[in-house]
Amino acid sequence: MRRAYKKHKIEPDRVYNDVVVSQFINKVMQDGKKSTAQKIVYSAFDIIKEKTKKEPLEVFKLAIENASPILEVKPKRIGGATYQVPMEVRGERRLALAIRWILDGARNKKGKAMAEKLATELIDCTNNQGSAIKKKQDTHRMAEANKAFAHFAR
Repeated sequence: MRRAYKKHKIEPDRVYNDVVVSQFINKVMQDGKKSTAQKIVYSAFDIIKEKTKKEPLEVFKLAIENASPILEVKPKRIGGATYQVPMEVRGERRLALAIRWILDGARNKKGKAMAEKLATELIDCTNNQGSAIKKKQDTHRMAEANKAFAHFAR
């Protein structure tokens, strides 16, 4: 039997003292350049503060919440056929998917600096628009379409 994966403890970030922000910074980071990733995230938060006149951490939390999927489909082989079985997404994966989709949405925008693209995507997510929200809706639509196979879920 496979051993259980030992989860890493992530320290909260310096500015907002929040673990989720710290995870977000780690996901933004490329090639181990954490200080660059921090600059991008914090300047995105500054842009959010300017544009929305709200607390950036609240905007961030709401964006993550809005982009988090509740259902997803997982392929399951039963008797030689593979079915897309809708399943509920557990908390950690929900957060990971939301962060990934928001970052993908920001990275796929063209033109501006990463901090601006990130700020725009986060603001879009709080207003229930943007590519991360579209991805969530597509995932839910897939799960809804395959509801007939829900009895295969275990």
